[in-house]
This record gives sequence, structure tokens and C-alpha cells, in this order.
Amino acid sequence: MILKAEHIAKSFGRKNVLKDISFQLEAGSITGVVGENGSGKSVLMEIIVGLHSAHRGSVKIIGSIGYCPQRAVVFPHLTVQEHFDYFSVAYGVNSGLSKVRYEELLLYFNYKKYQYEKIINLSGGTQQKLNLSIALLHEPNLLILDEPYNGFDWDTYQRFWNYTTELKNRGCAILIVTHLLNEKVRLDQIYQLENGILV
Repeated sequence: MILKAEHIAKSFGRKNVLKDISFQLEAGSITGVVGENGSGKSVLMEIIVGLHSAHRGSVKIIGSIGYCPQRAVVFPHLTVQEHFDYFSVAYGVNSGLSKVRYEELLLYFNYKKYQYEKIINLSGGTQQKLNLSIALLHEPNLLILDEPYNGFDWDTYQRFWNYTTELKNRGCAILIVTHLLNEKVRLDQIYQLENGILV
């Protein structure tokens, strides 16, 4: 077991966004959470990674987390390479491994030609490639992906799914949040979030 969430509840004012959420993820699994926009999917992910506090319930995680939020966490006036340098330090990845991972991810997701470009000059799709790569940099045990392929072209979309399958085979637990899910065959389980309840 990599993740265990028990009886998570969260409200904003009088609105009960999450009412009683319990589930767990096993190593080497891909799980999807689907639901309409505004159903609370992103709030649930932010509670899991520690960006929000639940009003009730608990989250237990074994190992490291990689988080790819819906909105890219990037700095417009830094280059792609400077992002890798920055987040390598933040994750505690040594410089040798960081360089290997950096080259691997740039090549795999086909944006090495942009490594010295400032983010402000990149397309939304390329920024999202970097957003995903940052989450993968330290080879996490648990990967949380919130609408991870927004802006991807078809080739990158296919590369994304091939990479997640490789991660699964290495024992990573992957949680994918989306309102559009066309790849159900790739997932081990799917939860529907509706009216604050996960089914």
C-alpha cells in the first residue's frame, strides 16, 4: 500500500465539497478519478499532497510524491534547464542523477531543443511537458496527475501513456484526475467523484 485516505471531508463555507472519501492505492497500479468540473477532484488531490488541510480524515503515504498540478508550477523568466536545476535541489536529487534524469525526460518528451528557452517563450503544451517532467524528476513512489495532458499533441499524449505504463511496471502508484477519460483499458480502477462522494 502506497496511499491510504480515510474519511476525508472538506468544506468551503456552507458548501461540502468532499463529504466522506476513503480509498487506497497499491504499488504498481494506475487509478483514475473522474467527475465534472467543480466536483472537487483537484481539492482532493491538493489534500493528498498537503496543499490543503481536510476538515476531517487522514492521509497516509509511504514513500515520495510527484505532483503534476493542473496549472503548471513554472517561473516565466527561468529557462527549462534552470527549472530542472531548481527542482533537483528542492527534491534533494544529486547533480549526477539530476543530469541523467534531465536528459532522459527532455529526449523522451521531445523538447530538448527548448532547454535554454525561457518559459515565457514556450507554448502551453511545452510548458505542460516541463510540468510533468518536474513531477517525474525524483522518480517518486506515488505520482499524482491532475489533468496531466492538457495541451499535449497526439505524439506526446501517446508518449505520456507509454511512460506511465513503464512507471507502473517499476512499482509506482499513479493517480490520474480528469474529466475526460478515453483510456479506461489502461487503468486498474476508476472512481467517480460526485456530490462529494467517491464511488
